[in-house]
Amino acid sequence: MTAPFNKLCFYLLLGIFSIASLQQVDAQILSATQKKEFVKREDSLKEFANNIVWGRDAEDRFRADSQFIKMLVRTLVVKNSFYYSFDSLQTISRLYSPDTTFRIFTWQLKKDEYTYFQHGAIQMKTADGSLKLIPLHDQSNYSAHPEDSIRTANNWIGAIYYRIILKTFNDKKIYTLLGFDDYSISSTKKWMEILTFDRAGNPVFGGPYISFRDDTARKPTQVRFNIEYKKEASTTFNYNPEMDMIVFDDLVSESEEPTRKDTYIPDGDFQGFKWQNGQWVHVEKVFNFKLKDGDYPKDNLLRDDNGNLDEQKLQQQSQKNQLKKDSTKRVKKGGN
Repeated sequence: MTAPFNKLCFYLLLGIFSIASLQQVDAQILSATQKKEFVKREDSLKEFANNIVWGRDAEDRFRADSQFIKMLVRTLVVKNSFYYSFDSLQTISRLYSPDTTFRIFTWQLKKDEYTYFQHGAIQMKTADGSLKLIPLHDQSNYSAHPEDSIRTANNWIGAIYYRIILKTFNDKKIYTLLGFDDYSISSTKKWMEILTFDRAGNPVFGGPYISFRDDTARKPTQVRFNIEYKKEASTTFNYNPEMDMIVFDDLVSESEEPTRKDTYIPDGDFQGFKWQNGQWVHVEKVFNFKLKDGDYPKDNLLRDDNGNLDEQKLQQQSQKNQLKKDSTKRVKKGGN
């Protein structure tokens, strides 16, 4: 039986993640006629998007992915598409940046139990409503040390993004992307990616923004950061606005095999990153106490007061959905 995260209901994570910043976008720019046209096109996109996840076999999923990309580009070419949210695309993450200067589409394509690909595109906001779209090409499967290299849209480390954090340093905007990668049959990754734009407006992924200078055992600065853990584990990796800190679970091997990331589970402590002088500085221990099983240092709601998503809650719900689906399959199989 496939582990709960294998088909990870990332579709749930994606569809709900998308809308957090939409309220900041002036949707009144769209006319009634434009909205009607987008709704019509969205219906077609929705069928393709669902089949990317639910397609019976790899051939069906790859075909749906190709059809979705073509249809999405044709739709985004329509003037002012930036202001249409595509709410019904529940298997596609659609995140606006906090300053609404761009939005990023990301989604996941499963080849088989062992191989996953991430696809994505950045849509820039333009003054005249025309399309400026930057495709993202996932090269994570061909990168032995992805945390060490600054990258472009052509060799992006793929992830399904669920949070964008905006910081400014020396008048430069620095976007931090938090994302999810189903990764393998036995382990999952969550990524902390840095996004900036060069003078020509091209995206740059990574940079010397993740520091471990305050650690007991110092490590070199990284250009991006990830945690990898057991597929069935539920982990926290999100931004806490009250603390102005990225907080994530401290992980240990449940079988005392530190070289096997697929044995890593939370131990009750939390690490973090605090923004200081243009860098995310690692904090070895965020809290001076351990949480009991099931506790979490934030309100256990799907959304907080600011409309931001509780990523852990979504993950738990995804597990429940998958377990329920697996159970249903077993019952049907037994009935046959």
